[in-house]
Amino acid sequence: MNELDLTRYPANPRDQLRAWDAADEYLLRHLGDTLHGDVVVFGDRWGALVTALAAHRPTQITDSFLTQEATRANLKRNGIDEGQVRLLSTRDTPPNRVDALLVRVPKNLALLEDQLHRLAPAVHEGTVVVGAGMVTEIHTSTLRAFERILGPTRTSLAERKARLIFCAPDPSLPRTPSPWPVSYALPDDVGPASGRTVVNHAGIFCADRLDIGTRFLLRHLPGSRGQERVVDLGCGNGVVGLSMALANPEAEVLFVDESHQALASARATCQANLGSQAGAAARFATGDGMADVEPGSVDLVLNNPPFHTHRATTDDTAWRMFTGSRTALRRGGELWVIGNRHLGYHAKLRRLFGNCEVVASDPKFVVLRAVKR
Repeated sequence: MNELDLTRYPANPRDQLRAWDAADEYLLRHLGDTLHGDVVVFGDRWGALVTALAAHRPTQITDSFLTQEATRANLKRNGIDEGQVRLLSTRDTPPNRVDALLVRVPKNLALLEDQLHRLAPAVHEGTVVVGAGMVTEIHTSTLRAFERILGPTRTSLAERKARLIFCAPDPSLPRTPSPWPVSYALPDDVGPASGRTVVNHAGIFCADRLDIGTRFLLRHLPGSRGQERVVDLGCGNGVVGLSMALANPEAEVLFVDESHQALASARATCQANLGSQAGAAARFATGDGMADVEPGSVDLVLNNPPFHTHRATTDDTAWRMFTGSRTALRRGGELWVIGNRHLGYHAKLRRLFGNCEVVASDPKFVVLRAVKR
């Protein structure tokens, strides 16, 4: 890794976090020059693994738009032709043959299980399957997922707080389809979306129930305001944007997320509840926040920003979402934010917008409103 010039995405000169960690290094040291055939890498965080393995012409599978952009950037920084790496999302059809499956263990167990199910038909008895993660990321449930879906599994000794997973594919195991997506009905006290069906693909936060932060926001959304353009920023399964579309049939709602799984969930949720109206009322975009939204074109942005990136706790993503929202909003347009009280988003919004109002609060959450003057 030290011989490569690697960065996270988007590149930030002040960011001291590396684009790789000890688990990536451990995996590459173990592999050495043993790889052959069709190589698939799932869960690469910032493209470090496929950049290091570009000579093998690997296929990268990721849920993250930012990972794909980081991979492109890191290949370019190291003078590697992007054509040497095949970039697939978790929603794309996986390769039909895998001779080496390298898994950077994701934080979300459901996403791991879903992708192992999708890849299992392409794995054969001779496939080399190696997982990697920090000790805190590998649990008994992680190992059981590999063993249940692919075959017998064991782990390595820990090195620099990282560990490897070795799995020997068993062709006799039944290749069952992924159980995802799943659906559930919303409770009856969340405004226009009450009782509606939510569809979740694997990897979505609180995929089997409505999380308490979103529930609080749904109870305090702005009312119908005629023709307007609304953005559900970091939309997840799309329940917030759906609620706005149900409350105001004249609104156009844009669902934005960097997760391919999230956008698939939002599409499915809208289709389940809006039917033929979904095409007119909803738009969907995978991207880096508001980066691709035309400046001055939006009336309302609704946002529940993340406060971590993989294992790192940071407000960088929230700040990019806030600044991007201000650029995209028309004068008089509003940004509504739900967050934990202790995160102090009110100070950031006042600094950026010059104003910030508390719409609602409870002991844990606060809904904030900032207006572009």
